[in-house]
Amino acid sequence: MKSSVLVISLCSSGLKQIWGTKKRGRYIAPGKSTLCSLSQLQDECFVVGDDNNFYHDKGISAECRRPNDISCGLSVVNEFVDKNSVIAEFKKVEDDEMRTIKFILKNHGWDLDSLSGCRINVIWVLNILFEEGSPALALYFYRWLEYFTGVEHSERVVCRVIHLLVSGNMKHKAVDMIQNLTASYARDEGAYNHLLRILIGTHTDKRVLTTVFSMLVNLCIKKQLVDVAVKLTCQMKHLSIFPSLGVYNPLLRALVKSQQLDLAWDILEEMRIQGIRLNACIISLFIDAYCTIGDFETGWKLLLGMKSYGIKPDVVAYSIMINSLCKRSYLKGATSMLFKMTHFGVSPDSVTISSLIDGYCKVGQLGNGINILKIFNYPLNVFMRDSFISKLCTDGKMDEASKLFHEMCCLNLHPDCHSYTTMIGGYSKVGNMRRAYQYLGKMLKSGVTPSITTYTMLIDTYCKSGDTNMAECLFQKMEIEGLIPDLVAYNTLMNGYGKNGYLHKAFELLDIMRSADISPDVVTYNILIHSLTMRGFVNEAKGILDELIRRGFSPDLVSFTNVIDGFSKRGNFEEAFLLWFYMCENDMKPDVVTCSSLINGYCKERRMDEAKTLFHRMLDIGLIPDLILYNTLIHGFCSVGNMDEACNLLSMMVRNGITPNNITHRALVLGFERKWARNPEESSAFKLQEIMIQYGIYVDANEYLTRV
Repeated sequence: MKSSVLVISLCSSGLKQIWGTKKRGRYIAPGKSTLCSLSQLQDECFVVGDDNNFYHDKGISAECRRPNDISCGLSVVNEFVDKNSVIAEFKKVEDDEMRTIKFILKNHGWDLDSLSGCRINVIWVLNILFEEGSPALALYFYRWLEYFTGVEHSERVVCRVIHLLVSGNMKHKAVDMIQNLTASYARDEGAYNHLLRILIGTHTDKRVLTTVFSMLVNLCIKKQLVDVAVKLTCQMKHLSIFPSLGVYNPLLRALVKSQQLDLAWDILEEMRIQGIRLNACIISLFIDAYCTIGDFETGWKLLLGMKSYGIKPDVVAYSIMINSLCKRSYLKGATSMLFKMTHFGVSPDSVTISSLIDGYCKVGQLGNGINILKIFNYPLNVFMRDSFISKLCTDGKMDEASKLFHEMCCLNLHPDCHSYTTMIGGYSKVGNMRRAYQYLGKMLKSGVTPSITTYTMLIDTYCKSGDTNMAECLFQKMEIEGLIPDLVAYNTLMNGYGKNGYLHKAFELLDIMRSADISPDVVTYNILIHSLTMRGFVNEAKGILDELIRRGFSPDLVSFTNVIDGFSKRGNFEEAFLLWFYMCENDMKPDVVTCSSLINGYCKERRMDEAKTLFHRMLDIGLIPDLILYNTLIHGFCSVGNMDEACNLLSMMVRNGITPNNITHRALVLGFERKWARNPEESSAFKLQEIMIQYGIYVDANEYLTRV
C-alpha cells in the first residue's frame, strides 16, 4: 500500500503515463475475480425501476453469486472501500481529472477535510462522475482506484462501468472490458449466464442494456461459441431485448456455416417478427448453404422467393448459384441461369463470368468459355486468364499456355503468384525444368514472391525424378526466404525420401515436423507405411498402423491396403486377413486395390483356388474389377496352365466393357506356352480376336496387337 501511495503522489503527467502504458488487464477484471461477499451484495446498490431511474434496493439476490468462483489470490475491490484511505490519497494527487473529481464529489457532500464515515460506495461515485462529468472521468476514477488499491474490481463494478461507457458512446472501451471479463470463461455456459444476470442487475437504461447484450453475443460468435450465442439471444428474448441487425447477420452466418439451418430459420423468423428488414445478403447466406450441400432446387426456390420478402435478387445471389453449379460441373444449368439473370434485368459482373469460364476450362471446354466472353463482351481479367492457362498446363499444352501468358502480359494484366506457379507447375509436370526455372526467374525479377505452393511443386518434381538433394536445397531455400513449410511441403519431401529408399531421412523429417509444431496427419503415416512395405519392412509398417489405432487416429483404406499388400507379397496371408477382418468389423469396406493386393499374393504363390474364391467374394460385395485385377488373375491362371479359367475371365472382362491390352496378351502367350502350343503368339492373338468378336468388337488380331 505504501508503494502505491508513493506512485500515486507522482506528478500528474507521470501518473497519466503509468495509466496510459498499463496493460488493460491491470485495470479490468479478467473474469477470474471473486464476487463481493453476500453481506456486501445485500448492502446498498442501484436498481432500475420502470421509469428507468435509480432507486435503492437491498441488492441483487444471492442467486447471482457463482458458488464455484475461485479467487485469483487477491482481495477484490467491491462496491465499498475505506473512505479515510481514499480521501488521504485524493489529497496527494493534483491533476486536472482529479481536481474535477474532487469538485464533483464535494458538491455531493463529500467533505475531504472530514474523515467521518468508513465506507464509500464505488458504484455511487462512478454514477455521479458520469452524470456530472463524463464517461472518461468515471473510467479514470475506476482505473485510479484499482491501481491505488492494487486489487481488482468486483464484476458488478466492472459491469456498471461497461454500461456507463456504452451510455457515453465509448463503445470500443466497453467491448475491451467485456472481452477481458470473459477471457477465462472458455465454453462455460454457466459463466455467461451469471454475467448476464449481473449486467441486468447493474443497468439503468434498456437501450444501453440491449447494446451491451449485443456486444456479448457478438463476442461469443467471434470466439466460435455459436451455441452460447444462440442461448444468450434466447434469454434476451425473454427480457424483450433483441440484438441489432449487425449481430443477427454474423449469428446467421455462423449457424449457416455450421449447417444448423433449422436454427438459422428460427432466428430469421424472429427477425421478421421484430420488424427487422431483411436484405439480399441474408437470404444469400441460405442460398449458399443449400447449394453447398447440392440442394440446388431449394436454393433456386429461395432465390425466386426473395420477392416475397420484399427483396430483389441481386448479382451476388445469382453468382452464388452459378458458382456452385460450376463447381459440380453442371455447366448447362449454370449457363442457363446466366441468361435468366440477364432476362430478369440483373447484369452479371466479372465474378459471375469468371466462375462460368473457370467451370468450362476445368472440363476442357475452352471454346465454350471463349464464346461466353464474346457473347457478353467482357474483357479478360487475371482470373479468367489463369483459368485458361491452368487448363492448358493440365493438358500439357505448354507452348499454347506460354503464348497466352505472354499475350496477357502485353495487355497489362500483370501475372500474380498463382499465375507464375501454374506455369512453373506445368513445365515441371512435362519435365522441362529449364523452362520452369526461367519462369521462376521472371517471377523473382518482377518482384513477385514465390509461395509455399511454388516451392512444393518444384520439390515434388525433383523427388519424382529421384533428385532428393535438389529437393532438400529447395526446402532449405524456402525456409531461408522466411516461408514456413506447411504439412503438404513436409509430406511431399517425406514421400520423395521414402520412394527413393531414404527411410532414415523420412523419419528424421518426421521429428523435425513435430519440433516445428506441425502435427502429422494420416497422409504422413501412409507415406511412412508405404515406404516401409516397399522396402520389405512389413512388420515395422504394421507397428505404425497399430500405433495409429492405439493413439486414436483413424487410419484410412490406403493405410490398411499398404500393409495388406506387404504381407501378401511375403506370403503371410494370415496377418493380411487379420487386417482384412479388422477393416470389415470397423465398417471400412475394402476396395478393388485392397482385394488386388491379396489376389496378387495368392497368384504369386500359385494358390489359384483361394484367389478365385476371393475374387467371387469381391464380386458378391459389389466391387467392380478393373483391368489390373483381371490381368493379375488371367496371368495367375495362365502360369499354372489353366487356360479355361483364363479365357472365362477374358470373356467376363470384355463383356464388362474393359478392353484387353498387351499385358493381357502376354499372359495368354505364357498360358499357351505352358500348354505347348505350336505358336503361342498366334494362338493368343486368335483367342483375343475370337472373344472380342463374340461381343461385337471386330478387329484384326495383328493390327490390334500392334496398336496395344
